[in-house]
Amino acid sequence: MTRILLTTTSFQDTPGAHHDLLASTGWEIIRARGPLNEADTLALVGDVDGYICGDDMITRAVLEKARPRLKVLSKYGIGVDKIDVKSCTEFGIPLLFTPGVNHTTVAEHTFLLLLALEKNFLFHTDSTRSGGWKRKTGHELLDKTIGIVGLGRIGKEVAIRARAFGMKAIGYDVYWDEKFAAEHGVMRAATLDEIFAASDYLSLHTNLTPETRDMINARSIAKMKKGVLILNCARGEIVHTSDIVEALKSGQVGGYGTDVLDQEPPPADHPLLKLPNVVVTPHIGSRTHESVQRQAMAAVKNLIAAMHGEKPLAQVNPEVAVKKVV
Repeated sequence: MTRILLTTTSFQDTPGAHHDLLASTGWEIIRARGPLNEADTLALVGDVDGYICGDDMITRAVLEKARPRLKVLSKYGIGVDKIDVKSCTEFGIPLLFTPGVNHTTVAEHTFLLLLALEKNFLFHTDSTRSGGWKRKTGHELLDKTIGIVGLGRIGKEVAIRARAFGMKAIGYDVYWDEKFAAEHGVMRAATLDEIFAASDYLSLHTNLTPETRDMINARSIAKMKKGVLILNCARGEIVHTSDIVEALKSGQVGGYGTDVLDQEPPPADHPLLKLPNVVVTPHIGSRTHESVQRQAMAAVKNLIAAMHGEKPLAQVNPEVAVKKVV
């Protein structure tokens, strides 16, 4: 019997046709509640042929145990920073992913975080829920400058929405889409320092790489406007936690809206969870019925195609040949 490990919780918890498609294969489905740490992932691999993963820690040790039986690794989503891509390639394991499925949802979530901070949303809802009527004066988004670090699919959707709010958008990306920028009025920052200095709001939409890890730290924060709001719907590790905590306490950073943390799930004493000028959501920026169904269908279609030796929709390591397994 072909056995498939499925760990992504949003896939499992959201109804839709992706369940029917996976069931129609007749394969045995082994379910676990991710994201899994290395030890938990190690315990589950070794006797599975395919793997639909979320943000599990898939290290070289995991892959060494998983092979030679594991033939296909299908990532639900686009971020592969928790996966040892080099080892996947070395071991000849096709690594598939699902680009272009969640940019609308994540861009919308970015504005949820921004509006929650600027309108003191949590303060006001907490007040009324507790029987009070306390009020704080907020700010408009109109005429503010939003700096977008990473002008890929999600960053572009943020820029489009920023224009609808009457904001000025400035972007930074190594790969610059001049046509899009001209069409949507996005100014190009030549350097990160330039975008740091110009932004009232700084929105992060870049991959986690050795270059972007801890990109937002004491040195870069010092270059920003006092009271800047920082939004993070990318990866928690892009922001140095202790540095932003100090900046939030001092007022150099006016607020931090984040869907991601450096530890997920975080410990109860995580320093960002109790600060009044922080809004944290539990990595659900792409978790809408529409987005989940798009991601899940893409992940299942990728898996089925690769297991049958056919070309998947998208592959991280295309140099690895896809071979028929079933």
